[in-house]
Amino acid sequence: MDRHEDIIAAEHELYPPPPEVVEQAYIKDYDEVYAHAMADIEAFWAERAQDLDWFAPWDKVLDDSGAPFYKWFVGAQTNIVHNALDRHVKTWRKNKIAMIWEGEPGDQRSFSYYRLWQEVNKFANVLRSLGVKKGDTVTIYMGRVPELPIAMLATAKIGAVHSVVYGGFSEQALADRIHDAQSRVLITADGAWLRGKTVNLKDIADEAIHRSPVVEHVVVVKRTGQDVTMEQGRDY
Repeated sequence: MDRHEDIIAAEHELYPPPPEVVEQAYIKDYDEVYAHAMADIEAFWAERAQDLDWFAPWDKVLDDSGAPFYKWFVGAQTNIVHNALDRHVKTWRKNKIAMIWEGEPGDQRSFSYYRLWQEVNKFANVLRSLGVKKGDTVTIYMGRVPELPIAMLATAKIGAVHSVVYGGFSEQALADRIHDAQSRVLITADGAWLRGKTVNLKDIADEAIHRSPVVEHVVVVKRTGQDVTMEQGRDY
């Protein structure tokens, strides 16, 4: 058997979890759930959707008239942040841990649902103060720090769109994505840890903005503590 055949064979191998793991799983029998979904896909997803909070109910679960451009839960209204955070701060989960983070140098931070909710709401207000509105696109260019999901959730909370750009991308790659999204707000950091070294994200962001000058406001997270250039009136 050659290497290609080995790879194909490995792709078809199954590794079932131990019985004690299955016993604690939310889905006990995958095949049964799959069969239920295939029997009536709209009823299945309508049932799943009951686990979420909705501001307005749907008129139709699935509109396949424009296939392959399907529309789900037509007419319904909800917000992912309400379901991820808001509804939990009114329950026993309020003080439970929602996120545990460990950085590359070994630093650690943890957030309860309530603390994460506070941080998201504070940053959502920051975005509003910078003129971000529903439908606007906010570009995020930083390392893997808690402020990344906080920025994503804050953007979604106010109905805006987040465009997350990998922190290892070049000036031109970032500039292209800023231009494509026409982002007036960029969220970045002074630097980031990458395989034991620090990368000056702010310098890369500044050059990207020079190449795609649609950005009006830059929010800079202090991560590595390195010296960076801050432009008065634009950078915060």
